[in-house]
Amino acid sequence: MTSRYRADSAPAPEADSFTPRRRTVVKAAAATAVLAGPLAAALPARAASAAPAFLHGVASGDPLPDGILLWTRVTPVPEAIPGSGVGPDTEVAWVVATDRALTNVVARGSVIATAASDHTVKADVRGLKPATDYWFRFSAGGTDSPVARTRTTPAADDAVANLRFGVVSCANWEAGHFAAYRHLAARSDLDAWLHLGDYIYEYKSGEYAARGTVVRPHAPAHEILTLADYRIRHATYKTDPDLQALHVKAPVVAIWDDHEFADNAWSGGAVNHTEGAEGTWAARQVAAKQAYFEWMPVRPALAGTTYRRLRFGKLADLSLLDLRSFRSQQASTASGAVDDPDRTITGRAQLDWLKAGLKASDTTWRLVGNSVMISPFAIGSLSADLLKPLAKLMGLPQEGIALNTDQWDGYTDDRRELLAHLRANAIRNTVFLTGDIHMAWANDVPVDAGTYPLSPSAATEFVVTSVTSDNLDDIVKAPEGTISALTSPVIRAANRHVHWVDTDRHGYGVLDLTADRAQMDYYVLSDRTDPDATSTWVRSYRTRSGTQKVERTYSPV
Repeated sequence: MTSRYRADSAPAPEADSFTPRRRTVVKAAAATAVLAGPLAAALPARAASAAPAFLHGVASGDPLPDGILLWTRVTPVPEAIPGSGVGPDTEVAWVVATDRALTNVVARGSVIATAASDHTVKADVRGLKPATDYWFRFSAGGTDSPVARTRTTPAADDAVANLRFGVVSCANWEAGHFAAYRHLAARSDLDAWLHLGDYIYEYKSGEYAARGTVVRPHAPAHEILTLADYRIRHATYKTDPDLQALHVKAPVVAIWDDHEFADNAWSGGAVNHTEGAEGTWAARQVAAKQAYFEWMPVRPALAGTTYRRLRFGKLADLSLLDLRSFRSQQASTASGAVDDPDRTITGRAQLDWLKAGLKASDTTWRLVGNSVMISPFAIGSLSADLLKPLAKLMGLPQEGIALNTDQWDGYTDDRRELLAHLRANAIRNTVFLTGDIHMAWANDVPVDAGTYPLSPSAATEFVVTSVTSDNLDDIVKAPEGTISALTSPVIRAANRHVHWVDTDRHGYGVLDLTADRAQMDYYVLSDRTDPDATSTWVRSYRTRSGTQKVERTYSPV
């Protein structure tokens, strides 16, 4: 359930009314402990007490100049585990302050957590000041949640000097630990962090792990199909200590990709969905969306999708895309079907919305949160032993047809229309921020890849690798870095707009914006299966204002 309150409507509290009471502390070991019962694997261990508990952390998201969306999930009684549909209605109070100690309170309110919303709650707080750090906490029945930091965006007309975002995608629970989130949480300089899709994965246990090995089993053990299933899987993720730590440090801006539903999802189905045997796609999609909006600090946009736009002063706006709800079914082969103007990846309404927003934008940078790669990609002449695993990773026909029909390459009419719009209207400084592909890329986005660089570049694209999900060296089961050393030169030779590709490593990105340039710093993890994995900077690329081209820079911001 969601509540909306204006900050200026909150009465000033008594000083001692916000003294910390019994706090719920979720430690890393708690993430693997379980209670009795078939759904208990989604819940950390807790005392055998009827007192409410905040076992899934707290979060904030979708920041605005005057507001922020706050989220938590309360466990009112031990048996009210995620997906169970049981447990009493519970009042959850929230408080927002300008200091970590919560002494200077600027807003407070309460909302009722019910079994109908899986005891998740949201508070859409308004009346706050732009570009300001705030701290918040939830309370229920004498129990306090952790205190978390959040931040509002600059006012629309603010001349902002700098913005910095963490950028992540593709976090598979069974394939490793979320050290990427821990390293982002250790930073103190993020305005927000972007999750570009595959926040959860839908597979049954063991189907998609780390080189075939389950690092930690998820719940439920079967492929998720029902509302209860999706709720339990989201809840499992929210017990991860590193994910909780990042949600405590900064607001998230998230979009979904396919695995929040099922692999290679489209508007009428998915590769990983069998109509009838696994119920109807319509029912599964409804269940997945309901659980997503219950468990994520995201405001539903038009028609219950995730496409929406946020603004960060005069420096940048961010158009967030939903590339699953409206798309046509993926073409099965590299035939003329990919050029069919009746096929779409965005849907007509969303593409028109995106084009209009890019044209009307008066910010320096136009960021696009984009779940699948928009840059064209041809495989080139890879050897047979590398072609087959690369095809598997990218969902290509393994005979070697050079096309990934799940990304924009499979919907070329939409891409041509969008890039032509950028050129015809002289829209500069468009930067696509992309996940999905489990590799890191730095690309120009050419109008015509076949004649590039004679053909102009209409935009640039930074693609982040996976947090944990298998990439090319994992599929081949080769030492990390060896496959990338072989494939990267071949990929770049066949795709002259690609400045860099790393097919092997796991990690995250940090995007830094100034008026002069947009820079992505790429970081990799020492070992995704190690909860204490270290993080190392490996590369940085930037696009200078007005150039629509990527260039390498030799140090992180």
